[in-house]
Amino acid sequence: MTVQRALRTLADRGLVESRPGVGTFVRAVRTARPADHGWQTAALRSPEARIQSLPSVLRSTPDDLIALHAGYPDRELLPERLVRSALTRAARADAALDRAPAAGLPELQSWFARELAAATPVDVTPPSRNDVVVLPGSQSGLSSIFRALVPTGQPLLLESPTYWGAILAAQQAGVRLVPVPSGPDGPDPTELSRAFEETGARVFYAQPNYANPTGAQWPTALHDQVLAVVRTHGAFLVEDDWAHDFGITTTASPVAARDDAGHVVYLRSLTKSVSPSVRVAAVIARGPARERILADRGAESMYVSSLLQAAALDVVTHPGWRTHQRTLRDQLRARRDLLLTSLREHAPDVAVEHVPAGGLNLWARLPDGTDVEQLVVECERAGLLIASGREWFPAEPAGPFVRLNYAGPHPSAYPQAARILQTALERQRG
Repeated sequence: MTVQRALRTLADRGLVESRPGVGTFVRAVRTARPADHGWQTAALRSPEARIQSLPSVLRSTPDDLIALHAGYPDRELLPERLVRSALTRAARADAALDRAPAAGLPELQSWFARELAAATPVDVTPPSRNDVVVLPGSQSGLSSIFRALVPTGQPLLLESPTYWGAILAAQQAGVRLVPVPSGPDGPDPTELSRAFEETGARVFYAQPNYANPTGAQWPTALHDQVLAVVRTHGAFLVEDDWAHDFGITTTASPVAARDDAGHVVYLRSLTKSVSPSVRVAAVIARGPARERILADRGAESMYVSSLLQAAALDVVTHPGWRTHQRTLRDQLRARRDLLLTSLREHAPDVAVEHVPAGGLNLWARLPDGTDVEQLVVECERAGLLIASGREWFPAEPAGPFVRLNYAGPHPSAYPQAARILQTALERQRG
């Protein structure tokens, strides 16, 4: 036993290695040398699209830092009990072993169609199940939509600022980004029409409800104005309804509900509202556009996990889902107002010009001349993670901004976060 114990100790220290049926030997000493991957530069050549580093919102958060940078809601804002129960039931059902249809489970397709149909006026034909394609998250849907609808090298209009993931997906698709200024009340229809005319673009990407990062919600009158512009130019509106379930003082109103001619390609995600681990979304499109998007999805991922689709459907059709949504409104309002109050009291140099009626974020303007990238670094050193506004602009930033997520963990730390931010700004001024 003493010899065996000694051999185990030597093996744990990496000094010997045992080879069953052969014996025990002194481990060979490996000479450390740097790996040379230079050959890959010649093999890969220059990328067709500019390669970006991982966006700050996807960074992991150490427990000792205050996190206002993330793009997802805190775990306590999720329907945890419903999700766990749904995954358990799905794992026991056929969904755990079956392959789903390429366009998605029929029952889930029907649910997405009914959700949009509920907002559709009586004089507009509502979508059907056959208009729906279920996706493994809305990010992959954006990639497919841009590849399917915008030829390589052709222009794509986007609100500015807008969702960084849409910018990244468009760049990877090799299309040309054309920013259209958008404020608290959405884009100016006249400017949008001029952008269509000058560029010859046929697609406009926008977030009419609780836009990321600004939180803007389009007035109802703007829905018809933008639709009129899109129809005039024979174009598409890609409507990203990412925050449909995050209304606070208003309810999301999809532009797609006013269109039955196929001009609006509607994207709805459950990833943030149900669970980041249940990556399920859907695109609703009509006509050849839908078939092209479905073909691209088939080539990209073939189908979405039946298990995740079944779990998502279980959650959103459970009676407790509506109860959770009502509670979520109050929780988001409390967190939003706490962060706003904290900034007003402890960070007077930070201006929030628009209080969002929904979503997860505040869009904050900093004093002119602020070095935002350096500010982000200084805040992290002091224990606060924030996201530079640069990531949300398709071209040059319109000013120094940061995006602050009020749905993150530890809201009791918001006052301290505001103090750290103000101190970092004062240091920059010297």
